[in-house]
Amino acid sequence: MRAGQICTLNVVKCDPNTTVLEASKLMRASHVGDVVVVENRHDRIAPLGIVTDRDIAIAVVAEEVEPRSVLVSDIMSAPAVTAFEWEDGFCLPRRMRRLGVRRIAVIDEMGGLIGVVSEDDLLRFIGDYLVELSHVSTRQTIFEEKRRG
Repeated sequence: MRAGQICTLNVVKCDPNTTVLEASKLMRASHVGDVVVVENRHDRIAPLGIVTDRDIAIAVVAEEVEPRSVLVSDIMSAPAVTAFEWEDGFCLPRRMRRLGVRRIAVIDEMGGLIGVVSEDDLLRFIGDYLVELSHVSTRQTIFEEKRRG
């Protein structure tokens, strides 16, 4: 399955000049753990980086920095790790592990943001795949019994 079919399409976005406080409120209102920092590039919304709740906890809260005074561009993971929408989903875990990220921005051929594939998305995809695979031998037995009559 392709990255574009696995990804979450409803992405919470903000521009680089958004404060960490504003980004935190976006995360809370949307019940998500990340915000994709974007810019308009060639009439497309292109991902620059990603800010996670963990980034905020480590770089702002633990350092006792005022969240109104920090921009997401100061703490985001950049550049955004990306995958094209046509890429095979089975390739994404290796890229995540190699780059030490849990989320990958999915883009189209022009670099426009399509969605985000998270570790959870991949676990759901691979879990569904394994369930489907587990039914193969069961179905084989059913067909054999029907043929034998």
